[in-house]
Amino acid sequence: MRAVFLLLAVGTALPAGVIKDVRDATARNDFATADAAIASYRKTQGVTPEMLEAQSWLARGAFSAKKLDAAEAYAKKTLTESLSALKQHPLDSERYLPIAIGASIEVEGQVLAARGRRAEALEFLRAQLETYKKSSLRPRIQKNIHLLSLEGKAAPALKIADFLGPKPPSLQSLRGKTVVLFFWAHWCGDCKQEAPILARLEKEFAGRLVLIAPTQHYGYVARGEEAPKNVERAYIEQTRLTLYSDIAKAPAPLSEENFEVWGVSTTPTIVMLDAKGIVRLYHPGRMLYEELRAAIEKTMAS
Repeated sequence: MRAVFLLLAVGTALPAGVIKDVRDATARNDFATADAAIASYRKTQGVTPEMLEAQSWLARGAFSAKKLDAAEAYAKKTLTESLSALKQHPLDSERYLPIAIGASIEVEGQVLAARGRRAEALEFLRAQLETYKKSSLRPRIQKNIHLLSLEGKAAPALKIADFLGPKPPSLQSLRGKTVVLFFWAHWCGDCKQEAPILARLEKEFAGRLVLIAPTQHYGYVARGEEAPKNVERAYIEQTRLTLYSDIAKAPAPLSEENFEVWGVSTTPTIVMLDAKGIVRLYHPGRMLYEELRAAIEKTMAS
């Protein structure tokens, strides 16, 4: 069930109730309304995992609005209350607490980095990673560590023992070429939109650019129906050959460990390595054609 809760942390459907109210208000930078929604819910329902996720959106909204003091305060409060809630709701036993805790940790790290305290942010995030390394929070925390420290460093190894499509080469064997890693999920709409862009660029830079498309099991197939790995594997392959047909010739390592090591809590995640195997781009989320082409040209010129 761990993978199911991981998806819920990054899914696209907006939940009803206090979470939606807070997300809508913070999107308008209306923090008074968001605060009021949480206060009203807290008064009638108490401190619940759902309320804590809503409160974590206040932290994220405040950070986006560059209100660092408020973001830090919301994040700390949410984390403290979430840790208390873990006594009644074990982590990864329901959908809201992992999101609340993960977002709180993320925002605290972001605030420290935004204040110019990058080393302190990394120390904080690494301590949290040690605490939650056996939970669904590991990729999210690792993502934030990578955002602060991975670019300019040698790429971690990529597990390639299990795969779909052609056998993946090792990253070591690809020295001399620019490599794009496209981490995707069978359920991810943004990934499906990114695939034609990658196919176009692979063609434009033929012979100089190598595309590898890692993915993983999530524990379910269409419409969220739970499935064992062998059934899901067949479903992933079908999805890859149909909805990702533009890049079906790219090797697709199949490994949950890759997603944990590379910090892939957001799909797509795009990583670019230069000819020496150094990470030059680490980007959770979609990229436009123009952005990605510019990054490739910059990497090839480095």
